[in-house]
Amino acid sequence: MKIKGQGSRVKGQDKKTIMEKAKKIKLLILDVDGVMTDGSIILDNEGNEYKRFHVRDGHGIKMIQRAGIKVGLITGRKSKVVEIRAKELGIEDVHQKIFRKSLVFEQMLKKYKCKDENVAFMGDDVVDQELLKRAGLTAAPADAEEEAKKLADLVTKRGGGRGAVREFIDLILKSSGLWKKVSGESLG
Repeated sequence: MKIKGQGSRVKGQDKKTIMEKAKKIKLLILDVDGVMTDGSIILDNEGNEYKRFHVRDGHGIKMIQRAGIKVGLITGRKSKVVEIRAKELGIEDVHQKIFRKSLVFEQMLKKYKCKDENVAFMGDDVVDQELLKRAGLTAAPADAEEEAKKLADLVTKRGGGRGAVREFIDLILKSSGLWKKVSGESLG
């Protein structure tokens, strides 16, 4: 099923269910490699690491922050590049080299006084399974591992690092009635 204005595939739920879940979101947690990036890791001869981020994903993150929804990152790798990108986007909750993401998830729930149902999460691989089962609204990029896609509430049309994060954020903002507040549509 497609949600109007989105290419996302909703799995086992109708549009109304997704909209109800989106209205409860106070915190968005994202994996990085394979979600905010295409999963490629480029290393040069000096050991410098390069990652490519999609500018519209970044703009989506800024919009959801303007809507009052907090954003955090939980990733299994550690990378200076992730620290730099998070700083550019004003993301303060950056947790790297985390294998048991559920432990950090618990800390973030307490910090933001949230319940599972108040969290949106996007992940792409087996290490994300626990959060894909727990969070109130979940998504996986089109090119995620099958295990992640099976657990997610919806699978985006776009792949990781290619606008998947923006697609998920747009769905949250539109479904929860926050789109006009942050998109400029109401400025007329």
